[in-house]
Amino acid sequence: MCRFGPSMKFLLTTLLGCLVLALASATDPKIKWCVKSQSELNKCNKLSSKEPKLVCLLQPSVTDCLRSIKDGLADAITVDGENVYKGGLKNYELHPIIAEKYKKGQEPCYAVAVVKKDTHFTIKDLKGKKSCHSCYKMSGGWNLPIGRLIRENKIIWEGVDDKSLEKAVSEFFSASCVPGISKASYPKLCKACKGDCSCTPNENYYDDEGAIRCLKNDGDVAFVCHNKIPVDEKPNYELLCVDDTRKSVADYKSCHLGKEPGHAVISRKDPDLSNGIFSLLSKLTPSDLFSSEGGKDLMFSDSASGLIRLPEITDSFLFLKKEYYDIMFALKGDPLSAKDSSRRVKWCNVGHDEKAKCDNLQLSDVECLMASSVDECIPKVMRGEMDAFACDGGYLLNGHLCDLVAVMAEQYDNDLCYSADTNITSSYYVVAVVKKGSGVTWSNLRNKKSCHTGLNRNAGWKIPNGLLCSGMPDCTLFKYFSEGCAPGAQLGSNMCKLCKGSGKSVGGEESKCKASAEEMFYGYDGAFRCLVEGGGDVAFIKHSIVPSYTDGNGPDWTKDLKSKDFQLICPKFSNEAKEIDQFKECNLSPVPAHAVMTHPDVRKNVVSVLKEAQNTAGRRLFESPGGRNLMFSDSTKCLQEIKGTTKEFLSEKFVDIILNSFKTDNNSPELVRACTLNNYVEEV
Repeated sequence: MCRFGPSMKFLLTTLLGCLVLALASATDPKIKWCVKSQSELNKCNKLSSKEPKLVCLLQPSVTDCLRSIKDGLADAITVDGENVYKGGLKNYELHPIIAEKYKKGQEPCYAVAVVKKDTHFTIKDLKGKKSCHSCYKMSGGWNLPIGRLIRENKIIWEGVDDKSLEKAVSEFFSASCVPGISKASYPKLCKACKGDCSCTPNENYYDDEGAIRCLKNDGDVAFVCHNKIPVDEKPNYELLCVDDTRKSVADYKSCHLGKEPGHAVISRKDPDLSNGIFSLLSKLTPSDLFSSEGGKDLMFSDSASGLIRLPEITDSFLFLKKEYYDIMFALKGDPLSAKDSSRRVKWCNVGHDEKAKCDNLQLSDVECLMASSVDECIPKVMRGEMDAFACDGGYLLNGHLCDLVAVMAEQYDNDLCYSADTNITSSYYVVAVVKKGSGVTWSNLRNKKSCHTGLNRNAGWKIPNGLLCSGMPDCTLFKYFSEGCAPGAQLGSNMCKLCKGSGKSVGGEESKCKASAEEMFYGYDGAFRCLVEGGGDVAFIKHSIVPSYTDGNGPDWTKDLKSKDFQLICPKFSNEAKEIDQFKECNLSPVPAHAVMTHPDVRKNVVSVLKEAQNTAGRRLFESPGGRNLMFSDSTKCLQEIKGTTKEFLSEKFVDIILNSFKTDNNSPELVRACTLNNYVEEV
C-alpha cells in the first residue's frame, strides 16, 4: 500500500485541480473577438464583464483582423460586404456564420444613378457626362456603381496591369466630384467639386446629400444610396437602369446598380467554433450588442435588432449573392475573367458514370465536368464554375430559389416533339408500386420496407413524405418505414439498409447509398430494382418506369419481369391496389418533367448548344449503358425549350406541395435556406 506525505497530497490535489480546469477550458473555450479601435475595445471589454468567455483582441485594421482569425489568434469579427468578400478569398478562407437583422426602415443601401427628370439620356450614354459621388470607396457613391459599370462593360477597364481604376473612371466622365480621392493624382475626379475634394464638411458636395446638390447645380448624374434622396425633391429625379431604361425613384428595387449586403460575423470554417460564437452572443442582450457609447457601429451596427445563424453551407458567395460578388470581382481588377465568352457549355455530371456517357457523346461544344450530387451542381452553376445540369422538379425548385432558371424540358411523348404548339411541356405522375399479391396497400404502409429514387428527390421522397406525414408532428419517412434505400441518406441509417452499392465484388460497398448512379438502387430504375431485388415492399417512382422495364423492355436484369406482376397503390384507393396502366386515377401527384437548369447569364448559349447536340447525337443523347438514366431520362424523346418562367413550368400546385414540405427550416434544404435569407431585414 502506498502512503503519501502532506506535501505530496498537496501536489496531487493541485495537479488534479489544474487538470479539471484544463478539461473545463477545452469543453468551454474562450471566444476571441477582434476589434479595430480603442472605442471598440472599450465596448468589447464591457461585454466581456457580462460574459467572461468573451476575450478582446485589438488590431490596427480589418485586414490585420482577417489575418489573425485565419492564424487562430482571433476567432471572429463583424464586417461589411466588401470585407466578407475579402475574407472569403483564398489567402484567408473565412466564412460568414452570423448575419445582422435590421430594424424596420434600416434596409441596406441600394446604389442608384440619379438624373434630372427633364433630361433624356440612358445609362448607355453616360460616357462624357459629369458625375457626382458621395465619397470615394463608399458603397453607394463608388464601389457598387463603378463596379457595376465595369461589369456591364460601360466603363472599359482591362485591369490593374493596364491602368489604375481611378484613371479609367477619370477617362470615362468629362468631370467628376469624388470626395476623398487624391486631387493631386486625379484632378479630373475633383474638377466638379466645390471645396477641397475631401470626405469632410470642407467639401460642399461631400456625402449623399452633397452629391444631390452637385447634381442639382453642376452634374448630370449622382451616385448615391436610394434612401438619401430628399423626399421633397424625389419628383424632380429619375433613375438610370442597367437595361438602358429609366424608372421612378420609387422603383429602386428593380432599377439599381447594386445592393449592399448586411453585415456579417465571419470566422474560420469550424462548426463547433461557429456554434460557440453564436451561443455566446445569444447570452448578451440586444441593447448591449447594438449600441455604441462613445462611437458609432462599434462591433455591430447600431441599426441591427438581432442576429441570424447562417446555414453551415454559407460561404462568402452565397451570402453576398452573385450580383454583389461579380461587382466586387470587377472592382478588384479582374473584370474580363468574370465573364466567359466561350461557347462551350460546362455540363455538370453527377458521378463517374454520367461523366463517362458525356465524354463518349463527344459533343464539340460541351465540356464534361463532374460533381458528387445535384446539390453540388447548383452552387457551381451559381458561381459560373459550371453552366448546366438536368434534374427533377424538386431540384428545379431549389435552383429557382437560388436564382437559376429552367430552360429545356424532357418530352416523353414522341408526337409532342413535333407539335406546332410551342407551349407544350411534358409531365409525369408519381406512383407507388408494389408486387401483385403482396397485400401492401396505402393504408398499411407504416413499418414496411421502402425504395426511393434518392433522399430529398421529388418523386422518390418529397411527394410521399408530404402525403404520408401530413398532419403528423415529427413524422419523417425515416420513422414511417422500418428500413429502405434512399440514396444520399446517412450511411448507417435505416434508409441505407436496403441499398446495394455498385454490385461489384471489389469496392462495391464504397458506393453504398451514394446519391449517384454508382449506387445500383439510385434513381427511378434503381428504386424499381430495389423493389424487385432488394427486398423492398414499395417503390416510389414515375408512372412510365414499370412499362419501360418489363415485358421485354429494359436491360438484362429486367428480362424476366412482367408488368402484370406489379400494381399501384394510392391515397385515393387506400385499401386496394390498381393495375399499372391506371396511373391517371391512382397516383400521388402529377409533377413537371425533368429539365435542364442554368444561370440566366448563359441561358441563350445553353439552349443553342443543346439544340445542336440533339441534332448531332440524336437518340444517343437519351440512351444509357444499362438503362441508368444518365444525364437525361432514358424515356426522353426530345428536349423542348421552356418559354415561360421556371415557376410557371413547375406549376403553382407543385410549388405549393414542395414549399409545404419546407414548413420549418429543419425540413428545407440547407442550400435553399442560404439562398433565401431575406437580406436580414426584419419584417414587421
